[in-house]
Amino acid sequence: MTQVGLDEVALGLERRGIEYAVATVVWRQAPSSGQIGSRAIVTADGELHGWIGGACAEPTVIREAQRVIRAGESKLLFLGASDELVLPEGMTAIPMSCQSEGALQIYVEPVLPPVHLVVVGHSPMTQTLTDLALTLGWRAERVDGSDFVGAPVDHRSVVVVATQGHNDEDVVQHAAASMPAYVGLVASRKRGEAVLGYLAERSVPQHLLDRVHTPVGLDLGRTTHQEIAVSILAELVQARAAGGFAVEGVGRSLPLVQTAEVLDPVCGMTVAADDAHFPAEVDGATYHFCCVGCHDAFLARTGA
Repeated sequence: MTQVGLDEVALGLERRGIEYAVATVVWRQAPSSGQIGSRAIVTADGELHGWIGGACAEPTVIREAQRVIRAGESKLLFLGASDELVLPEGMTAIPMSCQSEGALQIYVEPVLPPVHLVVVGHSPMTQTLTDLALTLGWRAERVDGSDFVGAPVDHRSVVVVATQGHNDEDVVQHAAASMPAYVGLVASRKRGEAVLGYLAERSVPQHLLDRVHTPVGLDLGRTTHQEIAVSILAELVQARAAGGFAVEGVGRSLPLVQTAEVLDPVCGMTVAADDAHFPAEVDGATYHFCCVGCHDAFLARTGA
């Protein structure tokens, strides 16, 4: 896949708010098939776009990329026989000894989609908050309370309700029922408690009410509407940094694709114990291999 093709894949994932990882070959030892600068995109479900190496490197990079997405932290991998090399601190060494006998260093970094902020209300503060969020690179939009039902809100969205007494209860109920990553109500503590109490009396489930943060925004005392917007955005940034926007199936709560892993008995590489990794049954035990070369070498060695 060309660089243009990878860019299109990345843009499509970002538009859909999907996290992914970029794997880049930063060093190689011949005759590895991977080339310096080779890049690939790996999604959380293990889909790979691009090229970073052959059959030995690919499954390892996919597995490690999934871990990088889940942790939200970059990782530098060494794939090869590391017995005779002094590796720098912090590098993750993964045994790989395939037919090519090459080696690779691959940098894997997570790419997190921008926060999708929906601000509900039409006051000057809501416009300031929307504008400030845009300067952070967030996807931010402002809608009136009457238009909120049709707003594109999903489990990745962050919703801030600032309707200032205009149908607060209905908007908050709809916002919580949409199950976004975060719901905040701009109101005094007394007003916020009154809204949630009213919704509880209307039999709104408690697990939905528990999702509502109120009052939202750092307590700065008497401030201007611009400063209120800053205080709200500061709290949202703080919540995001603490993982407060994570929801099941998204962000750091993403589970790894659950596949049993075993060691290739020939090269010592970790491989998935599935039909794609050359299974062979010997004396009642099933072995898996990184490539057909290791598979055939093992069968020849065991006389199977």
